Amino acid sequence: MKKYLMALALGIGISAVSIAQSNDPAAKTILDGVSAKFKTYKAVQANFTLSIEDSKGKTQGTKKGILYYKGSKYRVSIPGGQEIFSDGKTNWTYDKAANEVTISKVDASGNALTPQKLFTNFYDKDFLYKLNGEKKLGAKTVQEIELTPTDKSKPFFKILLTVDKASKTIVSTKVMQKDGNKFTYSVSNLNGNATIADSQFVFDKSKYPGVEEVDLR
Repeated sequence: MKKYLMALALGIGISAVSIAQSNDPAAKTILDGVSAKFKTYKAVQANFTLSIEDSKGKTQGTKKGILYYKGSKYRVSIPGGQEIFSDGKTNWTYDKAANEVTISKVDASGNALTPQKLFTNFYDKDFLYKLNGEKKLGAKTVQEIELTPTDKSKPFFKILLTVDKASKTIVSTKVMQKDGNKFTYSVSNLNGNATIADSQFVFDKSKYPGVEEVDLR
């Protein structure tokens, strides 16, 4: 589960490769709209569902979780599974099964894809993008944008981003791995004006009796 959460919050690295090819202006307009909308949020609390598909298209399971985000701070939590805490300076990755927390410094180079970058302007430097079209999803009209990483060494080769046309918010993100596995993150109940205490972004050892610490700082 660690790599699945990291793909959501941290693990899709940002390359320094510049984009020589041209991108789809229609897709950029949509992505810019999503970025502008997200930047208006004071603090975010959102529920998400992670669906895992193997190379044969068979669903391997689903997990529900919660994302908390405020400025440079964030927390990703899957109840009963794993949690990632970040206060902007330090990251804590807690594995419930092992009752172990790994502590590391936040990547000062800015190469990691944090929730802030995921929802704002990462796409301009690191992906080629195009609009695949739009369709109805229940009562919503959604638009699908295909993103291809410029750095071909990444473990994934494509991301499909589904955006609610009216609200300019991300409905789902589908990460397609080179090994054939697919991870889909579906977002629901997004509150852009949540009240979140700063303590939510710091790992409190006292709440995890017997936890083993692995300090990589």
